[in-house]
Amino acid sequence: MQIWKWLAASLIFLSLGFGASSPAHAKTERSRVVQRALRESVRVEVTVGGKVARAASGVVIAVEGKTSYVLTNAHVVQRDGLKGPATFAVVIERPRLYRLRARVVHEGKAPDEDLALLEIEGEALSAVTIAAENEVDVGDDVVVIGAPYGRSLSASSGIVSQLELDEQDSRVQRGMKTDAPIGYGASGGGVFEVPGGRLVGLVEGYRTAKVNFGGIANDDFSFDVPMPGETFLAPPTKIRNFILRAGLGKLAALRETAGTALAASSAQSTQQSASAPRRARPLRRF
Repeated sequence: MQIWKWLAASLIFLSLGFGASSPAHAKTERSRVVQRALRESVRVEVTVGGKVARAASGVVIAVEGKTSYVLTNAHVVQRDGLKGPATFAVVIERPRLYRLRARVVHEGKAPDEDLALLEIEGEALSAVTIAAENEVDVGDDVVVIGAPYGRSLSASSGIVSQLELDEQDSRVQRGMKTDAPIGYGASGGGVFEVPGGRLVGLVEGYRTAKVNFGGIANDDFSFDVPMPGETFLAPPTKIRNFILRAGLGKLAALRETAGTALAASSAQSTQQSASAPRRARPLRRF
């Protein structure tokens, strides 16, 4: 009888102990990808005269010792239009909230190659795994991490809605879109595939539609609304090629693929093809 009582008590203990903690482990694949992506993402701030002039997003792509490298957009760090010397900082939110000074170490030229790299010294952050070209396709589930209006990182979800391939060689990706909703501040935000969590794209900009409202006493007003499926991304080919040319391929665990080799050998034609669709109508950035 004592043995049966002990077994019964043990079963009750197990059901209470393990049963109470099980909801914490019952997260979906998408939730797990989001939690990991949030640790690999940062906010980017451009400060002029002690005030934040621009706010955007970024992704940690490589770490060497206590030095981390963040990928964001070139239009985020460009100095044109700023009223004075600029300083750069990244805001880390997880596991705690703090800021670190950053400096621009490599940048492309928007809109053809709207990518830039920031270097952060003194902190080894969590870095992403960057997908290869053959690991993304139209219809894939993705989550997007961005910092709307410079506030806390947030997540949205959708699918890869378009993948523009080179007409001469389909291994080279020219452009990419998602239908995941984003807004101001998402530029430079990472796009992560589900369920693996690899980085498959970086937000470059989004197209908007102007909505007008008419009122009385000449108080008409309008605002821009992001168009579904019109969020433009840098695809894996462009991201990988940019990082390799910046000399960080080994740190980011990248190797040259057929797509990146072809893209690098025809950089001029690639830039023209990639930018052509975006010149049809102005894009909203940041």
